[in-house]
Amino acid sequence: MQHALGLQNDCIAALATPLGESALAIIRTSGAGSIEKLAQLCDRPEKLSRAAGNTILYGHIQDPQGSIIDQVLFSVFRAPHSYTGEDGVEISCHGSIPGVQAILELLFSHGFRQAEGGEFTLRAFLNGKMDLTRAEAVHEIVSARTKKAQSMAMARLSGTIEERINTWKSELTGVMAAVSVQLDYPEDEVESQPIPEQTIRNLITQIRELSSTYLTGRLFQQGALVALAGRTNAGKSSLFNAFLREDRSIVSEIHGTTRDYIEAPLSLQGIPIRLVDTAGLRRIDELIESEGIRRTTRVVESADLVVYVVDGSVGLEEEDLQHIEGMKSRGTSWVGVWNKCDKKDYNPPPEEFIQLSTQRGQGIMELQQVMYHRITGGQIGSAGDGGDAVIDSARQHRLLEECAEFLGHVEQGIADQMPLDVIALDVQGALNSLGEITGEVTREDVLDRMFSGFCVGK
Repeated sequence: MQHALGLQNDCIAALATPLGESALAIIRTSGAGSIEKLAQLCDRPEKLSRAAGNTILYGHIQDPQGSIIDQVLFSVFRAPHSYTGEDGVEISCHGSIPGVQAILELLFSHGFRQAEGGEFTLRAFLNGKMDLTRAEAVHEIVSARTKKAQSMAMARLSGTIEERINTWKSELTGVMAAVSVQLDYPEDEVESQPIPEQTIRNLITQIRELSSTYLTGRLFQQGALVALAGRTNAGKSSLFNAFLREDRSIVSEIHGTTRDYIEAPLSLQGIPIRLVDTAGLRRIDELIESEGIRRTTRVVESADLVVYVVDGSVGLEEEDLQHIEGMKSRGTSWVGVWNKCDKKDYNPPPEEFIQLSTQRGQGIMELQQVMYHRITGGQIGSAGDGGDAVIDSARQHRLLEECAEFLGHVEQGIADQMPLDVIALDVQGALNSLGEITGEVTREDVLDRMFSGFCVGK
């Protein structure tokens, strides 16, 4: 995106909605002169070119020969009161694939360039419409897979991270002022102002607290892989269907009905889960089923959590014990399910297993609570409830840790009575780390890497 950084004001256009048959599609444009250029392709050119910001105009898109391409609505935005901070128009057109492509081709042949991924949000950042934490939140909202993940990203877009960073920068600026006074003036010319050590300690605590929310943020954004495993006919497919509240897996008394794994999305208290129903684990010579079991083994070994299902009317057999021992030796997080507790010949479960009946729905809620606890490691408190600021950016996490490390050097330097110019360098390093989080101190290659992950049109 290097050319986009150099040409911040050229006219860009992109489809902001998925390409496909739909009632409506939205094509977004931005850049100096974009309204006037688009007016040349409208059947009401003077009306569009003179339209005030935050207004909607009905009209037609037409080619230079006057042939109408589509009936549209033009949503007009004037700088600086727009998403990008530039002049721009959003075209609401019919969602036919040929119609959308025709409009885009017309724009690209009349002074507009295809926008790159994230370029609209990049321009919003460069034009001071948002800081980098809010820009990252835009991407996180678009890619959120659960309501809670969307809510947490929305809090970041509303400025919860930016506000904290600005508060910390203000406090650190006061610390730097205290150090600078002692550096710039001899002791006999100005009254000595002590460096506020307690402020440094408080900042380290607060910064590390925010940094520690990273694992929570990533979990709610990226999700976890949960595999249902166990011998054939233990009830894995029935449990899979019970979780989804629909019949996705075939349930049968015949051994080996599930020959390959099946997966489906599931929200577990706001955590996006890839739930996988695997083939029953057993020794088999049949080629197709044995391949399914090999795939199951790979899924189980890579899962964030394995729900190991045992038929409680049969009990634990040698194969079960071998599989459970294998999970323990690999350090795999797992939870045992003692299924079919509604049967008359049901055996009492071992202590580490949860009693469950998929037929009656008994034990499902308890199992979900245990799964949530195992996946989160019991570490998610109020931050996981969306009430506090939570970060989801590896970049922010790295810079917060870097800032806390600088402040740790400051604290140690004060204790060791290090020279003030050395302490000042560490305070400035901490300030630079915070500034890089919000984008005040950021290299172009960092911006290029960050915004390249956005979708086109955002």
